[in-house]
Amino acid sequence: MAEFRKVMYDRYVSSFTGKSTPPESALGSYLAWCRHRYLPLIGDLDRHGRILDLGCGTGDMLEFLHRVGFTNLEGIDRSNEQVQVATGRGLPAVAADAMAYLAERSKCYAAIVAIDVLEHFTKDELVDLVSLVHGALADGGLFVIQTVNGSGLFPGPNAYGDFTHMTILAPGSLEQLLTIGGFRDFTFTESGPVPKDLRGRVRVLGWSVIKTVASVARRIETGKTQAIWTENLICRCRKA
Repeated sequence: MAEFRKVMYDRYVSSFTGKSTPPESALGSYLAWCRHRYLPLIGDLDRHGRILDLGCGTGDMLEFLHRVGFTNLEGIDRSNEQVQVATGRGLPAVAADAMAYLAERSKCYAAIVAIDVLEHFTKDELVDLVSLVHGALADGGLFVIQTVNGSGLFPGPNAYGDFTHMTILAPGSLEQLLTIGGFRDFTFTESGPVPKDLRGRVRVLGWSVIKTVASVARRIETGKTQAIWTENLICRCRKA
């Protein structure tokens, strides 16, 4: 019987993404977005601290970290095709299984970043993965995550649009998972539009209106409130 993740990841670029190095315009837009969303979460880190990009894909996050001054980077991904793209861009990536790679490293990272990664694991695997991340981080190290937001306004296309997605989390369930894994000091933020240009500012304003309407509707239905409505959520936490 074929193992579905091997079948999918072995041909992820050639069959699905259809790209290698992103065009400079798309990369520039992504980097500007990261400056708004991620730099506030990691800006206080030592620029020479060791950082692991877990599930680095074709290397866009590694590229961002490099451009904002981090010098001690490494990335891993299960997909050989994506790693080949990343190394072709001159980025420090290797093909490796996340569990095995983390198990061989103890208290050596100032931060571990996992962008669009957790949704690719089962619940049982996530418990093990979070424990391994905790062990690989230095005391007080940061774990920064982006994952599908199951409580987002339109979660369906993102949650079910990729055959390799296994577990969909929300801020509450993600905090539960990370708490039992030994993490504290949680910060949750949205992954939506940022005011990087005029179009971005218009989108930010529009999204603010949409969130207000959604929040009122939820308050009327359930009496509850909600802060994170975007299709992805971002979380920063710290090893206790």
